[in-house]
Amino acid sequence: MKKEELRIVFFGTPEFAVESLARLVDDGFNIVAAVTMPDKLAGRGHKVFQSPVKEYAVAHGIPVLQPEKLKAPDFIEDLRALSADLFIVIAFRMLPEIVWAMPPLGTFNLHAALLPRYRGAAPINWAVINGDTETGVTTFFIDNQIDTGDILQRERISIGPDENVGSVHDRLMRLGAELTVDTVRHIIAGDLRPIPQDELAAEEAPSAAPKIFRETCRMDFSKSALQLHNFVRGLSPYPCAWAELYDGDSHITTVKILRAGVVDDKTLSPGAVSFAGGRMLVGAGGATALEIFELQPAGKRSMATVDYINGLSRAMPAKPRME
Repeated sequence: MKKEELRIVFFGTPEFAVESLARLVDDGFNIVAAVTMPDKLAGRGHKVFQSPVKEYAVAHGIPVLQPEKLKAPDFIEDLRALSADLFIVIAFRMLPEIVWAMPPLGTFNLHAALLPRYRGAAPINWAVINGDTETGVTTFFIDNQIDTGDILQRERISIGPDENVGSVHDRLMRLGAELTVDTVRHIIAGDLRPIPQDELAAEEAPSAAPKIFRETCRMDFSKSALQLHNFVRGLSPYPCAWAELYDGDSHITTVKILRAGVVDDKTLSPGAVSFAGGRMLVGAGGATALEIFELQPAGKRSMATVDYINGLSRAMPAKPRME
């Protein structure tokens, strides 16, 4: 089968998925439809928000399906009418078996981790938070569970010691697009041997990457400065680690921490904050300290720490509320 003859339905929502969709289109593959989330109202003006995948698909003349429910009979009928040979899923909802089992060549997913490590919704964040020095992307056939299907291909990248999740995300997005296209080519050629994830468990221990909520992002200063540094970069630039501080007037201030680093200072107890010398140091566990370089007070723009200190009514020691 030629790539122009292969009928593909693409499932995805965010920018991460658009990169792969665009590569498939640019390489001449036949995308017969894109499935994405329904439009929603967002912002103060309640403007209609369309997913990045929909915006790309509409701009390139690709039919779009936006089901509220993936088992809805009319959606299933529309999918079958497309007579697709292959489904590709990137950053989308979990598909029911009636959907993923439909195409004769199967349904594969691109996951932003080296499966079976980091199964779940936030694999890039957790790789950085945990201080991993490498991660990657995996293509695998979907089955009835989350991220457990047989692996098709994997590619690795290193993670820099000060690199944040935004940078890793962008590199994996580009690498994932390359792997997606390569996987489709191998499926056409019929020369892939799917590998059960159990065979890779000794190399990549199975682990979870659960969805991140606001409370997940709260900083715990009993952890070491290195752990906190990894925590900050694993959540920057979004959704951001945060802490509650007492400002110079003893008012509680919530700040997001965008950039920090480990410093050699053993004088501060865990949670104690010093503004000495125009620097913001926070004591951490294990007789370590974290220096905050960039932060964002609630309701304000992000700023360098020195600007935050200058903006306080009085520059005096403050400390986070420990609970």
